[in-house]
Amino acid sequence: MSFFEATILGLVQGLAEFIPVSSSGHLILAREFFSLASFEDLAVDAVLQLATALAVLLYFRRDVLSLLRTFFRWIGRKPVSDTDSKMLLAIIIGTIPTVVFGLLLENYMETVFRNASLVALALLAGSALMMFAEKRFNSSAVKEISAKMGFFVGLFQSLALIPGVSRSGATISGGLLNGLSRVEAARFSFLLSLPIILGSGIKKLLELNIGGSLSDIGLPLLLGAVVAFVSGFWAIKFLINYLKTRTLNVFIIYRIVLAVLIFILL
Repeated sequence: MSFFEATILGLVQGLAEFIPVSSSGHLILAREFFSLASFEDLAVDAVLQLATALAVLLYFRRDVLSLLRTFFRWIGRKPVSDTDSKMLLAIIIGTIPTVVFGLLLENYMETVFRNASLVALALLAGSALMMFAEKRFNSSAVKEISAKMGFFVGLFQSLALIPGVSRSGATISGGLLNGLSRVEAARFSFLLSLPIILGSGIKKLLELNIGGSLSDIGLPLLLGAVVAFVSGFWAIKFLINYLKTRTLNVFIIYRIVLAVLIFILL
């Protein structure tokens, strides 16, 4: 893998992981132009995912520290903030569906799902979901996060196991359908993503012969990780600010146009 390829893949992962256009779908499309060995696929996926997880940790560091304090206070059976307690419980419960479906569909995710035509269909399906959520969104009926809401949004997150759906697009849509504001839906989406992104990245690293494998593409991969981290941090900041005053419509249009182009060109 060249430095140029690593930069492109890092940029795609960082931006598309958080902007609701599907990082996995865009990575599959990017790889249509590159010839990466199968072990490189796994190594690149793992390292770039961990880099984007670091971006979430940095941007939401205060939230993460607060949730960690709440977790340890739970263990110590000490009083906790009701808001933090609800958020932590929602994240834990919301992670379960994706873990279960991820383990059940693992073989398909590495074979059948890595298909450009399926990505195009998933882009359209995800767009329909986002359109429906925007249409049903009621800004005058904003609610607080709950455990039930966490599970519901977690089910939406499991849809993103199919490349092209978009994890952030699906979970933000789930949040909107449950009465969260756009900004709060995005915030919960990113915090909910942490266990999955970290877990997936670590799992893939453990499946590698880390000593020999990563060294073969070490410097380009390091560059890709830095690019993914920086672009991911920027993407989070951009989307949070964007959704303060705007809808998801521009991303819906982009996804539909991209899907049509895929059907035409591939």
